[in-house]
Amino acid sequence: MTSSFNFSAYPVPRLSDAERDWVLVQLREGAAMGKMSHDTFVRRMELALAARRADELAVLTADLVEPEPEGRWTGRVFGWVGRMSAVSAGIRRAWNAERLPKLLLPHPDGPALRIGRDPGNVLRLTDETVSRVHAELVRRDGRWILTDLGSSNGTTVNGRRVTGSIVVRAGDQVGFGRMAFRLSAD
Repeated sequence: MTSSFNFSAYPVPRLSDAERDWVLVQLREGAAMGKMSHDTFVRRMELALAARRADELAVLTADLVEPEPEGRWTGRVFGWVGRMSAVSAGIRRAWNAERLPKLLLPHPDGPALRIGRDPGNVLRLTDETVSRVHAELVRRDGRWILTDLGSSNGTTVNGRRVTGSIVVRAGDQVGFGRMAFRLSAD
């Protein structure tokens, strides 16, 4: 006589309220962070409330939860390395920013400062990434305006590419092609 074991005859352990609450919190946070649409959020909430097993809940948050590093010490080491990397990156940015040559803002009553490779420009830059007539810096209505004049390799202010004109101030980092400067009023 052979006996068969019937798994369906035994009841599935009931989910705890804590397990279900954890999933509901993860779903709310995922929706708030824009990781899913409102319709997906509503559908997953309904499925979480109707779930009977832990694996049904796990599927609902699998794409939302970032895996934590294994082990207590591993997590601490990863956290420490991440913080040290952030500090060293900040120091590197600060060091590079301070080493930039100064570009003096022209006299407010003077003519516009034309920048480019062409010898007729007020500020002539000889780098091959600078266009012949690259940009112009002028004082209008009490503000300094930097205008990109259709350069090939672009003009940047504080790391962002300029298309057209932008207001600049002393202390801003400006770039023309690969050349970078720190604007200075003195």
